[in-house]
Amino acid sequence: DPLEVSSRLKNPGIWGGSLPWDFGVAWLLLVLSLSSGAAVCEEPEPQDRYHGIYFAMLLAGVGFLLPYNSFITDVDYLHHKYPGTSIVFDMSLTYILVALAAVILNNALVEMLSLHTRIAVGYLFALGPLLFVSICDVWLDLFPRRQAYAINLIAVGVVAFGCTVQQSSFYGYTGMLPKRYTQGVMTGESTAGVIISLSRIFTKLLLSDEKENTIIFFFISISLEFTCFILHLLVKRTHFVKFHTARSRDGALDFRGAVDSGTGYRVHHDVTAEDIRFTHYPHQSYAVQSLRELAGSGTYVRFDVPRPKLKRSWPSFRDMLLHRYVVSRVIWAYMLSIAMTYFITLCLFPGLESEIRNCTLGEWLPILIMAIFNLSDFVGKILAALPYDWRGTHLLIYSCLRVVFIPLFIMCVYPNGKPTFSHPAWPCVFSLLMGITNGYFGSVPMILAAGKVSPEQRELAGNTMTVSYMTGLTLGSAVAYFAYSLTSTSHSTCFHTESYNGSITAGY
Repeated sequence: DPLEVSSRLKNPGIWGGSLPWDFGVAWLLLVLSLSSGAAVCEEPEPQDRYHGIYFAMLLAGVGFLLPYNSFITDVDYLHHKYPGTSIVFDMSLTYILVALAAVILNNALVEMLSLHTRIAVGYLFALGPLLFVSICDVWLDLFPRRQAYAINLIAVGVVAFGCTVQQSSFYGYTGMLPKRYTQGVMTGESTAGVIISLSRIFTKLLLSDEKENTIIFFFISISLEFTCFILHLLVKRTHFVKFHTARSRDGALDFRGAVDSGTGYRVHHDVTAEDIRFTHYPHQSYAVQSLRELAGSGTYVRFDVPRPKLKRSWPSFRDMLLHRYVVSRVIWAYMLSIAMTYFITLCLFPGLESEIRNCTLGEWLPILIMAIFNLSDFVGKILAALPYDWRGTHLLIYSCLRVVFIPLFIMCVYPNGKPTFSHPAWPCVFSLLMGITNGYFGSVPMILAAGKVSPEQRELAGNTMTVSYMTGLTLGSAVAYFAYSLTSTSHSTCFHTESYNGSITAGY
């Protein structure tokens, strides 16, 4: 109550001793803080009109998986240019290993580099290799086969670093926004697969020359990636985004981004409880913080405590580990659930699925199987938007049950030459079911985890979940090499790569 505080300021004895500052100045600071704070608090929460921010987040999800999908979806071109090699498996493993290192690095730098700086760097690292490979390797064909193979793997590694830093940062980003925006980003991931699969199908159908249709395919991907980058630069400036990111990071009420450059300590004296606390406030203005402390009865804030001479802008290594430990204790079940979901998926996709062949469909079968997976994964991520508050342990159990897909897909390629499930409908059905469950159980843990921690921990929770996500991908990609050993000699003698690069309508 301002009247009560005014009375106490005029009667120092009430505080239990004399106060060392001028009472008039203190009262002026109190009035200014309360009046300015009340004006800011009355500002209504901005709305996402026409769902424009949601659409932008969906395109963001497209942006950080589109480059990798572009490299692996043209599986027919890769098989034709590098026959008899494990190019798709090598690309997948390269991407995953670099991505794991990148997401750990991003998790360590989350307090050191700004969010939008990390995202912008990620976009640049994604666009560069796409441009280089499409022009120098696919179009101009400047490198011999062995060098081109290595250059493609290096390009995938650079893309992995950029896109993973971008992806991990975006999950921290959307963790500060309402839940539906995390679901939007994850839906965008699947949308990237759908777009790339459709792009590859149509370019292959419309242009018979494999080199020409691959060049057009890559330039479509580059155009989409650049569009996503420009849209991000526009969206980050919106009042809606500034409102939620400012509130989640430090509770600041000034959404213009202006922060107090000073740093200092304040004494919190609770008169009723006879409690005194020293608190360090590195980034919040005194006026706004005084509003919070004076809101409680019997508490005042002293501004006369000297500030430390040295200011440390980065947290200590011990504090960083402690922050991550505290967050992980709360969301451990969600971390394991998403790791298990993507572990099982990466054991089979894209590696094993790209090696499933059929004498009639030829190279079209792996393209169709991957398109079915991407489309059903997209549907699963849409279903994840349905409101249902899963418990972490239940999510973990259902994620583990997906292990049944591993023997089912293995039976699509084994025994060699005459697999148990030889009809092309079987892998298509399995891919459909695996895609839906991957989309759903790969999204729900990420969506729910951010809501289990306090607002200021949500960016870190999003990054921590991405570490688990990438760990599952890495382990799954490593196990996928075992599946490749089953397919290395399993192709029927009726299959010849060069005979089936024409139309899907050839005789089935």
